[in-house]
Amino acid sequence: MNQNVDSAVRSVEADLIALSHSIHSDPELAFEEFRSAAKVSDLLAQHGFAVTHGIVDLPTAFDATYGSGELVIAICAEYDALPEIGHACGHNIIAAAAVGAGIALATVADELGITVRVIGTPAEETGGGKVLMLERGAFDGVGAAMMVHPGPIDIIGATSLALADIAVSYHGREAHASAAPEFGRNAADAATLAQVAVGLLRQHLQPGQQIHGIVSDGGTAPNIVPARSELLYYLRAETAASLANLSERADACFASGALGTGCTHEIRTVSPTYTELTPDPWLAAAYREQIVDLGRVPLAVEWERSRPLGSTDMGNVTNVIPGIHPVIGLDSSGAVTHQPEFAAACITTSADRAVVDGAIALARTALRVASDPEQRTRLLEGVDRR
Repeated sequence: MNQNVDSAVRSVEADLIALSHSIHSDPELAFEEFRSAAKVSDLLAQHGFAVTHGIVDLPTAFDATYGSGELVIAICAEYDALPEIGHACGHNIIAAAAVGAGIALATVADELGITVRVIGTPAEETGGGKVLMLERGAFDGVGAAMMVHPGPIDIIGATSLALADIAVSYHGREAHASAAPEFGRNAADAATLAQVAVGLLRQHLQPGQQIHGIVSDGGTAPNIVPARSELLYYLRAETAASLANLSERADACFASGALGTGCTHEIRTVSPTYTELTPDPWLAAAYREQIVDLGRVPLAVEWERSRPLGSTDMGNVTNVIPGIHPVIGLDSSGAVTHQPEFAAACITTSADRAVVDGAIALARTALRVASDPEQRTRLLEGVDRR
């Protein structure tokens, strides 16, 4: 069956690469990926998948299904881009590899007794599309969920950090900055004071905790005391429990800005909380075998946890459903994700190979787990328990 899925991917290689390049050339932001979602789902429909658009009240989410087997294997496709720097996280590669894996698995679905679902998941960069979809039932009945993410090197059991995405707003009072400053309450100063407090907190963070942010609103004119300011911050930690601890301490820093300047403040959640990735050991080991067989040299297992890969809403999925989120390596000439140079690398020959290798490795991994009686039973029993 490996030969069957390999041949299936190779037969649509040109279409997969064209899809990757097309998404890359037309980047769309979170929850606005209408053209990208259509490109991905249209190619699946051409290969016999039944596509449902706008699932779980998300207009750019979709579910493409093939087969009717008892075991449901989900391949997740992402296709949102970053502001200004486009596909600097390579979601064009993720989407194309997911389509390739889905088409390949469709050719053996009946023989394996599986249902193949390619699930279009919007808003990974911000917005938590998978979190919303998980909560609303889009992953109900799924036995295993998989995807690949591009990066500078191959990492199989990739881990990530839990993430809180927040906005902190300060409210003061306008006044003439020169003629009557005593009547003002400076919301921009409140933001500055909070940032100083956060900076001092960093010395005392627990291992694995991170905090970083920007000023998204700092006033309108130098001669007007700012009545409003806003900070956008990401809080990250190795686990959800550690993130809760960090959030409590960071909240005190944000409150200090308001207290010290006579302003008020509020904290709102921008995106649902992302939990840490927990790769399924069996699936990760199976994927490693396939990627090595394809001639790749992944990072050694003992180094995989040395540097978590930011944060992803796929973490929420893997905390509920057995799943993997490996990194598929490409030659980025030293660039890393979220750099413009990495975006440029995501349509090179090396990136095109990552699309094909990623699709084949995912399909083979699904084939392995579906044809192993013990693992198949494990996945089906997991669905029943959920």
